[in-house]
Amino acid sequence: MQNSTSGVLTLLAVLPGFLLGCSGEDAPGSTAASPTFHRDVEPLLQKRCMSCHSPGNIAPFSLTEYGSAHSVASLLARSARERTMPPWGAMETDECQPPHGWKDDLRLTEEEIALLEAWAASGAPEGDPADAPPPFVAEAAGLPGVELEVAPKEPFVASGDADQLRCFVMDPGLTEARYINGVHLMPGNSKVVHHALVFLDRDGASDALVDEHGGYDCFGGPGFSGELVAAWAPGGVPLALEPNIGAELPAGARLVIQVHYHPAGTTAEPDATRLQLRFTQGVPEWLMGIALIGNFESPFAQGRGLLPGPDDADGVEFRIPAGAKDHVETMQFKLPAAVSAKEVYLYGAGTHMHYVGTDMKVTLGREEGAAGAPEEQCLVQTPRWDFSWQRGFYYDAPVEQLPRLRGGDLLTMRCTYDNSNSNPFLVKALKEQHLPAPVDVHLGESTLDEMCLAAVIHVTRNQ
Repeated sequence: MQNSTSGVLTLLAVLPGFLLGCSGEDAPGSTAASPTFHRDVEPLLQKRCMSCHSPGNIAPFSLTEYGSAHSVASLLARSARERTMPPWGAMETDECQPPHGWKDDLRLTEEEIALLEAWAASGAPEGDPADAPPPFVAEAAGLPGVELEVAPKEPFVASGDADQLRCFVMDPGLTEARYINGVHLMPGNSKVVHHALVFLDRDGASDALVDEHGGYDCFGGPGFSGELVAAWAPGGVPLALEPNIGAELPAGARLVIQVHYHPAGTTAEPDATRLQLRFTQGVPEWLMGIALIGNFESPFAQGRGLLPGPDDADGVEFRIPAGAKDHVETMQFKLPAAVSAKEVYLYGAGTHMHYVGTDMKVTLGREEGAAGAPEEQCLVQTPRWDFSWQRGFYYDAPVEQLPRLRGGDLLTMRCTYDNSNSNPFLVKALKEQHLPAPVDVHLGESTLDEMCLAAVIHVTRNQ
């Protein structure tokens, strides 16, 4: 992602998917009171897991049959209790209580976790097949009311044993501005598409990057100051905004899809991931946007920008020393006075780092004297950062009940990193780069560079 302080967003990306399991007959020790697969567990797996763990999807095995679940029942229970599955980054912690709950929260309830634990502890019994719910049927793909679909110029074949990130440039052909009210990415080959992001190129800057096949390689971001429009990951569903909210798509703009391919050592069938759009009827009451704030290389005036860090060697610098654990870099940004001239509400938030990142917290400090506002509010924290599972998080509240943004408010990004061999994501990246040991890490877009970037999702009354 680029260092930009304005942008248009529609972050969608729902990431369900368990690493689960099961086998044959009722296990010794099960009782009539024990949860069973068909009666209790199968409906939960259908709801939470099978959009990925079903034939033809990206998960490594299917869970649509009892025999494919029993053998890893203990893993299922443990993953649920540790909340590593379904993958969901935003957490409430001792230092972060966001202003509202989250829309489309994927986390299991305590009752659901207890059910899986009880099933595993009783031997993961199958139960009576007559208790089974109707067979799993994936929801119909696609965005309801889709009005425009764009696709890459040519399909792409992922190959090799390392992940690939490829950008595809598309021209929606608009002769007048429209306002995106719904958006959905449709992977052409779900076996290898790990996730995808869509960026808005207002001025055609991507035209200078594209090759004869309509794309180019792009790790970290699209290679230009693009605004994020949409995102998708396995299990992703269409994002349909309220009728009075839209994100501007200017006439003549390009749309650039960045696809993260995970070929896993095999040559894939071709992929042609498509983007579906629908628009508001006329100009909407609220305009959705995103400010991508952070990646500051140096301090600003009044002590803002990059703040002093624990391992600074040559003045204030962004540097994560090789071998450093729990290294913290902090950045601050003061919202411009012009924000107060508009009616702007905080619709949601997101975080972005690379492989060395482990935890990111974004807080909003209120300008002194702001009526009815807490002195400081945590917007979002992702204490188990994972580059492979990224999304934006939307507050579950009506617009007028969301936090109001004003000029002078202070945004703080605190990013924590582990640049040692105890970080499994870094170890994997070092192996892919054929490096024997960690190296000093600086800001940048390459695999072993880092970022500290907040996504401030907002809606502004259209005046």
